Amino acid sequence: MNERNGFSIAGIPFIAFCFLLALSGVGLYLYVGIGGAPQWVSLFGVLIHVLTAWSLKGFFQVAPNQGQVLQLFGKYAGTVRVEGLRWTNPFCTRLRISLRVRNFESGKLKVNDSDGNPIEIAAVVVWQVVDTAEATFCVDNYEDFVHIQTESALRQMAQSYPYDAHDDGKPSLRSHGEEINNHLRDEIQARLGKAGVQVAEARISHLAYAQEIAQAMLQRQQAGAIIAARGRIVEGAVGMVAMALDKLRSQGVVDLDEERKAAMVSNLLVVLCGERGTQPVINTGTLHN
Repeated sequence: MNERNGFSIAGIPFIAFCFLLALSGVGLYLYVGIGGAPQWVSLFGVLIHVLTAWSLKGFFQVAPNQGQVLQLFGKYAGTVRVEGLRWTNPFCTRLRISLRVRNFESGKLKVNDSDGNPIEIAAVVVWQVVDTAEATFCVDNYEDFVHIQTESALRQMAQSYPYDAHDDGKPSLRSHGEEINNHLRDEIQARLGKAGVQVAEARISHLAYAQEIAQAMLQRQQAGAIIAARGRIVEGAVGMVAMALDKLRSQGVVDLDEERKAAMVSNLLVVLCGERGTQPVINTGTLHN
C-alpha cells in the first residue's frame, strides 16, 4: 500500500460558508416568526443547523512536517500533508503521523563477533517516516517496529566482523568505522523499508569487549603494542649499528676483524635496545688476552 493524496479543502473559506449556512437557518426562523411562511418551513432551518453542526466535525489542523491519514469506513482515503486548517469529509477518521526526523539510541547488546568473542555494542539511528500509508497499515506499531528491527540488524552486523582485525586489509568493528556504519544503515533500511521508514544515519555509539574477557583482551592488546614497539627499536638499532660500522671502516678509525665486529655489534645492540641506562666497562686487554 502506497501513500496518496487525500481529499481536503482550505478550512478558512469553509468556516465562512458554515457561518452563512447557519445565518440562513436563522433567517428561516425569523421568516416563519413574522408569518411569512408556514410553521413546517422551520424544519428546514433545523435541518440546516444540524448539517452545519455535522460539517464542523470535518475541520482539522495539519502542523509542519506532519501528515493526517484519512480513513473512510475503514478504507484508506489518502493522506493530507498541506499545512494549516483543512476540511474534509466528516465521516473520515483521522490519524496524525509525524514526518519529522527522529533519533534513538539502542540499548547495549551483548553479542559475539565473527571470531566468537563476546562484545557489547550499541548504535544511534536517525530516521523518519516517508510513507504514512505503509507506516500505518503495513505494521502494527511502526515505532516499536523500528526499535526491534534496529536491534536485530545491529546483532546481524556485529556478527559479520571481528572486533579487532589481525590482517591489515580485513575490516573490523574498531578500525573501519565508516564502512561499518554504512553496512549498519543498509541492514536497518532493508528491514524498515516495508514500514515506510527511511534511515538517514546509523552509527555505533558504544563498542567494548564483554566484562568476562575484557582483561584478557587488554593484555593481548598490550602485548601487541609491546611487540610492535620492540620491533621498531630493533629496526632502528640495527640501522645505527650498520651506520657505525660503515663510518669506522670508511674513515679508517680502526680495522676490525669479524670476531671484533660481532662483539661490537653485540655491545651496541645491548646499549641501544636496553630499557635501562648501561654502565660502561673499560676493557684494558684484548679479546684474545
